[in-house]
Amino acid sequence: MPEPWEYVLHIPNDPRAVTVSRRTLRLILTMHGLITLVDTAELLATELISNAVLHTKGPAALRVRWSPPGTLRLGAWDADPEPPEPPKPLSHLTAAENGRGLALVRACADVWGWQPLSRNGNRGKYVWCELAAA
Repeated sequence: MPEPWEYVLHIPNDPRAVTVSRRTLRLILTMHGLITLVDTAELLATELISNAVLHTKGPAALRVRWSPPGTLRLGAWDADPEPPEPPKPLSHLTAAENGRGLALVRACADVWGWQPLSRNGNRGKYVWCELAAA
């Protein structure tokens, strides 16, 4: 049985961090033999990190955790302690580029949530989701 593992990528408040996070996640999952989860995981991580970078002014972090027998948890920490906006139903979303993040997370992940979480003396929150390996 595979052992559990976890990676944390600390990112600056910079729009380029979204691409760095997505590519890093793809490499992590590929190296761990989880290629079947890559596309969905990239979509979810992109939405979580985009929210962290676009809606806050401080640093952020992407956490990727694997727990046997087959759960991948993706999470984004940001420096804003306010709860995320509740996701709108996908049927109410337009073709707009923004406002769809958590609706996609809710639709594509097996489960998602958020919690207040301080890091390095910074108040903030942690928004996470999980995918089960097929």
